[in-house]
Amino acid sequence: MKYSAIDSKLFIENRKRFIANLKPNSIALFVSNDILPTNADGSMGFVQNSDLFYLTGVDQEETILLIYPDAKNEAHREILFVRETNETIAIWEGAKLTKEQATATSGIKTVMWKEGFDGFLKTVVFQAENIYLNSNEHTRRYIDTETAEMRFNKNLMAKFPLHKIERAAPIMHNLRAIKSKYEIDLIQQACNITEKGFRRLLDFVKPGVAEYEIEAELIHEFVRNRSRGFAYGPIIASGANACVLHYVENNKECKAGDVILLDVAAEYANYASDLTRCLPVSGKFTARQKQVYNAVLKVMKAATNMLTVGNTIPEYHKAVGSLMEKELVDLGLLTMDDIKKQNPDWPAYKKYFMHGTSHFLGIDVHDVGDFNRPLEDGMVFTCEPGIYIPQENLGIRLENDILVTKNGPVDLMKNIPIEADEIEALMNK
Repeated sequence: MKYSAIDSKLFIENRKRFIANLKPNSIALFVSNDILPTNADGSMGFVQNSDLFYLTGVDQEETILLIYPDAKNEAHREILFVRETNETIAIWEGAKLTKEQATATSGIKTVMWKEGFDGFLKTVVFQAENIYLNSNEHTRRYIDTETAEMRFNKNLMAKFPLHKIERAAPIMHNLRAIKSKYEIDLIQQACNITEKGFRRLLDFVKPGVAEYEIEAELIHEFVRNRSRGFAYGPIIASGANACVLHYVENNKECKAGDVILLDVAAEYANYASDLTRCLPVSGKFTARQKQVYNAVLKVMKAATNMLTVGNTIPEYHKAVGSLMEKELVDLGLLTMDDIKKQNPDWPAYKKYFMHGTSHFLGIDVHDVGDFNRPLEDGMVFTCEPGIYIPQENLGIRLENDILVTKNGPVDLMKNIPIEADEIEALMNK
């Protein structure tokens, strides 16, 4: 991996928190992701299962974690199974973790080769009453592709049909919503790398530059700072493209007078950052562009101040909608009559601001967590209001990553330029 070694204390503490939520006499199992194929002998590369990484720090395929806190043999209470390496694998793929390295990474003392997992499981599984299995549960995605996790779960349930199967995902969602200091530091590092990428663009963007050239500048800066690359598919949308919320083609020429919406950010050590900024291609916003830009920025600043302990995301989104409603009236995009006649289930402001303002951020860019849970110290959210006006070929969205603390919100991207005047000054320096 490109990133620097992470203190195993993070993963030791994460497992302790997970174990505290298990029913008595339970085994919990977590398995790594597949290396997904493309065609012929190609592959998409490897991205670790987020929950397995959260509990072990192991960033390697063919890995299984077994947790059995009530095992009679103390050495069997936490076991990490990793792929056994050999000279051929080392030559063709690179060296895999040794048992000693796996222990150093995870803090797990008992490490076995994955090939021995099935045989070992039989020696302990009949002592346990419950088996916790994990699954990728997220409200924004239903997975059709059968994953390694799905195959693993199906196989295990068929072999041990009389055990009580429990879901690990609700526990993981609850735990991962609150970030430890170690995790906040990793997210901050991702934000710092993102800042370097963004600043690189300020004297690069000009009329005639292609969206994909901007993408190339960013990936160069991210990777040279020990990131794997983008935390998610980059959106580099100039002109009317900015009104397509998930525009990913990034293949158009940036033209004089247009504004580029950049929703681009780096990951670091599997932790995501999430940034959106807007740049005037010519180095200066028009009066109308700046008017819309400042309206979005005004809402963003007010919304950030609402990310406080005790607030809830549904109430927060409702309050942000009211702020945006006023700005859209002032911009001449909505009338009071539009608001009076609006459908309460789809308010008038949704015509120009149709998405939510915030989501959880962590190992995954749309991280797991319960949106109905009151905000707590240690949660990290994005803050990303926007206004999209197709008839003006203009889309403005601004986004920073915000840490909720008992002393108020902390902006993890406070050093990344966002004021319209500052951006113009930097672009014309």
